[in-house]
Amino acid sequence: MKRHALKPLALFLLLTALAAAQDVASFEKRITVKKLPNGLTIVICERPEAPVFSFFTLVDAGSAQDPMGKTGLAHMFEHMAFKGTDKVGTTDYAAEKPALEKVETAYAAYIVERDKTVGRDEAKLKELEKAWKDAIAEADKFVVPNQFGKIVEQSGGQDLNAFTDYDETAYHYSLPANRLELWAYLESERFLHPVLREFYKERNVVIEERRLRTDSNPIGRLLEQFDAAAFEAHPYHRPTVGWMSDLNSFSATDAKKFFDEYYVPANMVVAVAGDVKASEIMPLLEKYLGRLPTRHKPDETTTTEPPQNSERKVVLMEKTQPLYLEGYHRPDYMTKDDAVFDAITDLMSEGRTSRLYRALVRDKKIASFSAGFSGLPGIKYPHLFAFYAFPLPGHTTQEVADAIHAEIERLKKEDISDDELKMIKTRSKANLLRDLADNEGLATQLATYQTRYGDWRELFRSVDRIDKVTKADIRRVANETFYDTNRTVGVIETGKGAGQDGDHGSDPGPDQGSADEGGAQ
Repeated sequence: MKRHALKPLALFLLLTALAAAQDVASFEKRITVKKLPNGLTIVICERPEAPVFSFFTLVDAGSAQDPMGKTGLAHMFEHMAFKGTDKVGTTDYAAEKPALEKVETAYAAYIVERDKTVGRDEAKLKELEKAWKDAIAEADKFVVPNQFGKIVEQSGGQDLNAFTDYDETAYHYSLPANRLELWAYLESERFLHPVLREFYKERNVVIEERRLRTDSNPIGRLLEQFDAAAFEAHPYHRPTVGWMSDLNSFSATDAKKFFDEYYVPANMVVAVAGDVKASEIMPLLEKYLGRLPTRHKPDETTTTEPPQNSERKVVLMEKTQPLYLEGYHRPDYMTKDDAVFDAITDLMSEGRTSRLYRALVRDKKIASFSAGFSGLPGIKYPHLFAFYAFPLPGHTTQEVADAIHAEIERLKKEDISDDELKMIKTRSKANLLRDLADNEGLATQLATYQTRYGDWRELFRSVDRIDKVTKADIRRVANETFYDTNRTVGVIETGKGAGQDGDHGSDPGPDQGSADEGGAQ
């Protein structure tokens, strides 16, 4: 997430006014954490500034958990979680259930014939396809479209949304405080009794999403090939949206299997922040969320990415603005040096005073924008620290690459200044305050840190860790990480593309997930 830099005086005033009320001790008085008998963790923050609340449900499974041959399933289920339950979204579930079962039976028969490499009967294939589509039409007769979202919106809900990324899937929205029981009921029901209705219709939506965001977008195409080059073994080489062949193959049955394996209470954290009292709402949350059946936390063992021993490069020729991107392998977020990488991100990229902006944009005037960031494509597993720049007309990707490398070498050979180090640490405190400024941000951060560290207090300790970063730490980590054979390069060069026009989109920042309102966008 990018933030605009504040001037020193504004930072000082902000910190002076809010820091006393935003430390870990003050939050401990307002936060209650409870792990239910089924394994689900609830985090409640009492924040009675307005009669509303926000929640954030984090499922610790993303596209890195997609089965081989079924990429895109984590993202697909995110869409389906808005389709309702056996009580919401249907006119007659007793009749709809067998109709949906017929859809799956017909689809399985169609896929068997379609995927035959020898002896496929084209006439039979057409008959099977028709039978499948007829079954879908019959099941669709019972659907009440978008009923889940309408119930939320009619009850005053705001920002109904969800996202899937490489590491996790999350659901969130806000409601008036007097609708908390409705939310608890709906949130528990969609994970207790999910119904994967309109699955193949929604799968087509995802296919169009892929065409829009990846196949028709030069940056999307570059990022997909860049990740595949950087990660040869680890699941980070799979696109979150899924490969097209998988999108055209997996079924609602496959999605249900993914749900059964990963959507288990022990793999979920729910955070609630707003005008609530833990003593009053905890029994309510236990009543509803405690209904989810106890199951073992899934095995998330993955293939370890082997050390990279040579530079890798991906070059796309596109009729669009050029782009230079490079990434270096680094450890996951649990490394003792994670705060050092955060400090380097701030130094190189935070605002118009950052080193990359000053060098490439302001002084040399060779790029329209340049920055560096950690977390590509995720953080849960070892990932990349990346740098990128958009060359201005008349300048080349090699020019901006050389300029970026000059700044990296400077980082490796020279200590940063006292003022730079002080500003890094001051901004980390200000950024924390921004993250806690509203219910949505607070619920997001609490659920994320409780999931990743097992303790929401690490949100505050992360600032303390940055405060302990030294100049020597920055030089050491830069030398340990930013070297040629640890580098993957991705380049878009302006030229005749492969017959695919597209705009040049936005910057290739760290947010690679989807944001699908109502599960479909």
